[in-house]
Amino acid sequence: MPTTDPWERFLDPDVVKPSLFAATMFITTFEIVKNSVIGRIQDFYTNGWDEAGPIAGPEYKSAVISRNKNLLYASLAWLREHEVLDDGDLETFEELKKTRNQLAHKLFEIVTGQRESEHEAQFPILVEILRKIEVWWVVNVEIPTNPDFDGQEIDESGIVPGPVLSLQMLIEVASGNTELLEHWRKAQMQGSGDA
Repeated sequence: MPTTDPWERFLDPDVVKPSLFAATMFITTFEIVKNSVIGRIQDFYTNGWDEAGPIAGPEYKSAVISRNKNLLYASLAWLREHEVLDDGDLETFEELKKTRNQLAHKLFEIVTGQRESEHEAQFPILVEILRKIEVWWVVNVEIPTNPDFDGQEIDESGIVPGPVLSLQMLIEVASGNTELLEHWRKAQMQGSGDA
């Protein structure tokens, strides 16, 4: 029978660990989404590098930064204009942001069951927003600029973008799965034997 006493819940590792894991994965994934929203566009407009990192061209300021003082919202507006995201996605993003903020500021209360949160139910929606953004970049920028894909039919449903794959791997590893580690170790041993 599940406990309703917050202290018993707090002191039970079988309750706290999965609850804390789900909350931290939501926060982590939200940050990955933010990086994708901002970073992909910055990379697109980058036209050089210096000691501080990438240098975005003047087009970046006029096409993106001019849209909003907040770089995240300026980038979201760019994605909306280019039909990467629609109005429903932007509304969903705002809900996901509220959940992320609630988790960041009320983590103890949520993990101990003193406060309700929808983060577990919303997690697949958050991952889908990430996938939607990343697949758009692959299909509309990376594939058209890569001659290896000329004339090939691309099945968008089969595309697993790097950030989504990394997230899937992180979830597996954080869940205690050592299979990826074993594959990596085996590959390392084979690689050192070939040298």
